[in-house]
Amino acid sequence: MTVPRALVNRLRAARHLLILTGSGVSAASGIPTFRAAGTGLWARFRPDELATPEAFARDPALVWQWYCWRRDLVNAAEPNAAHHAIAELQRRLSRVTLVTQNVDGLHQRAGSSDVIEFHGNIHRNRCPQHGVINLDREPRDKPPPCPDCGDNLRPDVVWFGETIPEQSLSASLAAASDCDLMLIAGTASVVYPAAGLAELAKANGAWLIEANTETTPLSAMADCELRGSAADSLPAVIQALDGA
Repeated sequence: MTVPRALVNRLRAARHLLILTGSGVSAASGIPTFRAAGTGLWARFRPDELATPEAFARDPALVWQWYCWRRDLVNAAEPNAAHHAIAELQRRLSRVTLVTQNVDGLHQRAGSSDVIEFHGNIHRNRCPQHGVINLDREPRDKPPPCPDCGDNLRPDVVWFGETIPEQSLSASLAAASDCDLMLIAGTASVVYPAAGLAELAKANGAWLIEANTETTPLSAMADCELRGSAADSLPAVIQALDGA
């Protein structure tokens, strides 16, 4: 893949790079995306049956078992070249803010630090009353009770109809307002408020890079487009930096 020289120059001069990642970044690790036609998770499962507070209240065992299956997928996965390239950008540039819509923790396993998890983390559980609860062992057939109140623990992820954690949202909005360069990678850019970060960054003068397999609603405002999988395009960016 040919990386435009203008992109390399912008990266070298960047004061503050904001990176927003979606499920396409983890696709090469074998983790299904959500919206891919025919193969995405929401093409095979109904969100209202598995990823809403109402679904969990209606059938907590079903939702818990589905998330156990998803955790198995994540635990069997390894960070791919896209995750490692993003971690490398964090090491090389003076200031990088990484916001991910993914809940798999693969950015951290690749070496990224201070990751803003917009939608939580599938490896954690929490109680609605007592926050994140760490357990030594977890059942697979039904959600475990909170050791403090006995209420069902749930995955520490943001479900449809729920709001983004305030700390994650405020930190992301602050970064979008401040950055001079933004990379949007592996996301369809249709879910707000994450999709609005690029609009905010652009409104504040940032230069936008979109790395995705196909065009999205944000493509028209991108200053640079890298078409292809994130596992191909992002390592190519690192190689271009090495050769510049």
